[in-house]
Amino acid sequence: MPHITVVYSGTVADAFDRPAFAKDLHETLVTVAGGRLQGCKTRFLRLEETWIADGSPYYAMIHAELALLAGRTAEVKRETTGAVLALLRRHTAVIPAVEVQFSVEWRDVDGDSYARHDEPKVTS
Repeated sequence: MPHITVVYSGTVADAFDRPAFAKDLHETLVTVAGGRLQGCKTRFLRLEETWIADGSPYYAMIHAELALLAGRTAEVKRETTGAVLALLRRHTAVIPAVEVQFSVEWRDVDGDSYARHDEPKVTS
């Protein structure tokens, strides 16, 4: 934990620097939201088909969903989502004639219903 899912229009794939975004995102989640770096997991899902506004090909989107154990204050959530929004914008190059819509959502995960296991590394 935290678990992050980022969905993005395929039209922004070349403009969106996903590795740099993930690195900065994980650092932000540790420093702002109190996450554990070793627990940060980010999944990127490229959407080949999206319909935004009137369906024009001149719209694209990048949406990040942050899932963290419940218990953070509203202020921490606002600060974190604002920082993540800024990171999305920073790590996405401008695409001429395309309006990219960025969004971030925080989801609280109930600790009573979340389970995990860390498999130890096997060394030879």
